[in-house]
Amino acid sequence: MPEWLVVGLWLSGAIGALIAGIFVAGARLYPTEPTRPTATGEGRRRTEIRQYLSTIGEAFAEDHFVEGQHVAFYLPERDVAITFDARAYFRIEHSPTRAVLVEHEMPGMHLGDRLPFETPEVAGEDDDRLDPREAAFAVLGVSPGASAPEVKRAYREKVKEVHPDHGGDRERFQRVREAYTTARKRVS
Repeated sequence: MPEWLVVGLWLSGAIGALIAGIFVAGARLYPTEPTRPTATGEGRRRTEIRQYLSTIGEAFAEDHFVEGQHVAFYLPERDVAITFDARAYFRIEHSPTRAVLVEHEMPGMHLGDRLPFETPEVAGEDDDRLDPREAAFAVLGVSPGASAPEVKRAYREKVKEVHPDHGGDRERFQRVREAYTTARKRVS
């Protein structure tokens, strides 16, 4: 082999080892803290529903099949299926199992209002809670009497501020999207 090739291989190996050493030393000197993923959307709703069902002492199974349909939660003692999927809801609706459809913008603590049986009051729930629809308008920064074009304009402005691609936060972006969905239903 030519001498220049041998020298080139040795130099590239040495430089590669040096760079790898720098990365290893940097990782040990400045370790990154593991970030806990924030629950958004369906994940957050699942957590809220799980907490609610545990609080009221209701036995449940997650990710269960009922009548051939995949549901998020199943209450075996009461034969109730809780799902986020409208198609699964409509397929189960005509079976002996009671189906409950949970929209993604509905907070988990409001599940008791939809369940087909009496649920106990959960300690700490205030009767003067902020209405989810009013909260949606507040997130968008418009009055509850705003028109559809005003809601759309406010949504577009808010998205520019909170979008993750423009330096915003994923959690806030999701809240703005959910608020827009709720507000748009209200003005339609």
